[in-house]
Amino acid sequence: MNHAISSVTKAILVALCVPLTCAHANTERAVTMADIEALEAQLKALKARFERQNPATAQPAQNTQSASAAAPAKAQTTRAPAATTTAKSPPAEEKRQLDVYATMRPTYGRLETNGEDNWDVRDALSHAGLKVTHEFDQDWSAELHGEWSIDVANEGNFGRSRRAYTALNTPVGRFGIGKQRPAQYLFIAEYVDIFNHANSPFAYDPESLFFVDNLISYRLTPGPFTFVAVAQFNGESGSNSDDLVNVGLSYDANDLHAAITYQQNDVYADDIQLGDNNLWATSLAYQFTPRFYAAVAYQDKNYDRRAPGADRSGHTFDLSFAYQLAKAYKLKTGYFDFDDGYQDSDPAAGGFDGYNVTLEWSPIKALRVHLEYLNKSFVNGDDFDSISIGFRYDYKTTIEY
Repeated sequence: MNHAISSVTKAILVALCVPLTCAHANTERAVTMADIEALEAQLKALKARFERQNPATAQPAQNTQSASAAAPAKAQTTRAPAATTTAKSPPAEEKRQLDVYATMRPTYGRLETNGEDNWDVRDALSHAGLKVTHEFDQDWSAELHGEWSIDVANEGNFGRSRRAYTALNTPVGRFGIGKQRPAQYLFIAEYVDIFNHANSPFAYDPESLFFVDNLISYRLTPGPFTFVAVAQFNGESGSNSDDLVNVGLSYDANDLHAAITYQQNDVYADDIQLGDNNLWATSLAYQFTPRFYAAVAYQDKNYDRRAPGADRSGHTFDLSFAYQLAKAYKLKTGYFDFDDGYQDSDPAAGGFDGYNVTLEWSPIKALRVHLEYLNKSFVNGDDFDSISIGFRYDYKTTIEY
C-alpha cells in the first residue's frame, strides 16, 4: 500500500511539474515563493482526497507493526498464571546434621554415714553421644540418637546406654522407637534437675523414670503446647502387651512451664504380676527475672497390689531455686521429700527428706566448678550428709553436610 501511495504522489508531481517546465522553457520566467506555496497546497489537498477514498491506508505501517507485536505479549501474559498454578514445586533441599557431644562430671568429697567419714571420687552422670538429623523434605526429617555413660568413678568405662533410638518427624508429629526419655522426665523432673549430682532430683530419683528401653513414643507440638505419649513393649519380661504407659501435656511460653502427666506400669517379680503403679504428676517452673529461677515437681503415686492389704500411697516432692549472684557465680538450693507409702513404724519404710545448697563458678559457658552440701534425713536408718567439689565440662560440635 505504501508503494501505491508513492506512485500516485509521483504522478501528481509530474503532472504539475510538466506545465511549469514548459512555461519556464517558453517564457523563461523565474519561479517565485508564491508559486511554491500554491504547489504545496494543491499537493496536500490531493493527498487528503486520496486518504478519504482509501481509509484502510490511513494508519501508518509502524503502528500496525506495533499492534501486531504487542498481541503475542499480551497473550503470553494471560497464559502465565495458568502455567504457574500447574507447575510442581521443586523438592526441598536435603539437609544433614551431625552433633557429637560429651560431658565429664567428676566429683570429690566427704560422705558421712553413721558418724563415719568416707572420702571418695564419684561421678555426676558423665556421658557422651552423637545425634544425626536428616531433613529430606519440608516438615520431614529422620533422627538417629545414641548416648552412653562414662563411669568416671571407677575405671572410666565407656558403657551403659542412656539413649538408643531412631525417630521420624512428620507434619503430624514425631514417632520414635528405642530407648528414650519418657514424658515423666521430660515434663516433670527435667525442670527441677538443676544440680551437679547423680541422684538429682533427689525425691524423684529412687523410683521414677529417667530412660526407658523398648519404648514407642509420639510427640506433637501445636503452638505453646506439647503432647507426649509413650508405651513400653518388652517381650523379654512383663506382659505380652504394653508394660508401661506414660502420657503428658505441657505448656511453655513467656518463661513459664506448666505440665501434667499420667503413668501406669505393671509390677512383676519372677514373671508373677504383683500389681501396678499409677501416678499423677504436675510441675511448674518460671524464670522470674534473668537472675532468678524456681521450679517445683510433685508426683502422687498409688502402689496397687493384688495381695490383700498391700496397697499403699506415696509421693515425691522436689523444689529447686537458682539465683545469679554475679556474672560467673550462681547459687542453687533445693528441698525434697520422698514417701514410699509405708508407715514410719514399718521397717520397710524408706522415706526421707532433706535439702542441698550449691555454689557454682562458671568462668566460661562450657565449664562449671561447684561446691555442694547435701543433707538427707531418713524415716528408718542413719541420716546422711556430704560436702563435695566437682567439675563439669561440656563439649559439642555440629557438622552440617
